Amino acid sequence: MTMQNNAPPCLLLADVQNYNPDTLDLYQDLEAQQYWFECFTQMLLKFERQACNSQPTDESAKPRAARFRQYCLEEFNKLKDGKGESASLGIRNLLNIIESALKMHGFDDPWKEQKAIENNASVSLLKQRLHQLDALACDREKWTEVVRGVLAGNMFDWGAQAVTKILETNNSFGLQQALDRIQKRPWLIDDLDRWLKRMEDTPHRCATIFTDNAGIDFVLGIVPLVRELLKRNTKVLLCATINPAINDITYSELVNVIVVCCGECEILRKAYYDEHRLELLGNDQIGPCLDFRMLSSELCAAIEKNGVDLLIIVGMARALHTNLNAKFLCEAFKLAVVKNEWLAKRLGGETFSVVCKYES
Repeated sequence: MTMQNNAPPCLLLADVQNYNPDTLDLYQDLEAQQYWFECFTQMLLKFERQACNSQPTDESAKPRAARFRQYCLEEFNKLKDGKGESASLGIRNLLNIIESALKMHGFDDPWKEQKAIENNASVSLLKQRLHQLDALACDREKWTEVVRGVLAGNMFDWGAQAVTKILETNNSFGLQQALDRIQKRPWLIDDLDRWLKRMEDTPHRCATIFTDNAGIDFVLGIVPLVRELLKRNTKVLLCATINPAINDITYSELVNVIVVCCGECEILRKAYYDEHRLELLGNDQIGPCLDFRMLSSELCAAIEKNGVDLLIIVGMARALHTNLNAKFLCEAFKLAVVKNEWLAKRLGGETFSVVCKYES
């Protein structure tokens, strides 16, 4: 895929020249290629249905949604035949095709209404979640629960088939149910103890967090994490995608939700409005994955200006499909739940296994 902008490479990369965001190369790994092309071909049916349902009063929605799916299939076939723009092929490229094609066919944000419902419902539960965390007197226990909350929140992903089945059939599936469902420790990749040990040490100067899904994932998972960092006097750069991607929280939604969350929590309010220790930034890539060569110049400048010494990357797309093996010049904390059975088995685990990777 070609680069979207002329921004300088992110200063946090340990080796800019050899950085490759993709964990799998589908041109080199034929088993992965066969699985993921079949998987995404099946997923297109869900995307087509969601696109159509997102515009119920538009008679052109159904034929446009059908054309969207057909276009994606044709693009997939080109890539499978090796006719892409690059020598390697990642899951990132397939996701980018889907998001670009949705916009091309007039579906800018098919999950917008769903995200709004989930954001509003989650905000009403925020105070209760913060009280639960504040009731934990032991810092180690509290940080464990904060991390578990981020991981459980990451279950709420409409782009993952294993989770979609749960969410479509169980309206009462919430954070507690997700906490019960994720893998018990020891996790598939389990650096939690090293992270807990680090949090006994000097607070970080500035953390950059790349968020994932809207709703419970962001409000009840990421917001409590942000709050705990702010309590340690760590500045937080909170980054969300500018372009809609599945049910990921967008930058505009991020701004609106944080404003509402500030009304629920004085620590957030002071940090955001008075102290300017909480900054919101947009990441203008196409799909849900994360390529550090393609950050905006504004985001790169903010990272440099604030001397970021902690990078937190959340979700399968950003921390597993991309950047699982990436090396950075600062501390990196990668958190995801593996919501795909094939990938979980490839990594040596089961569906809903946990990736908690801390690199000092």
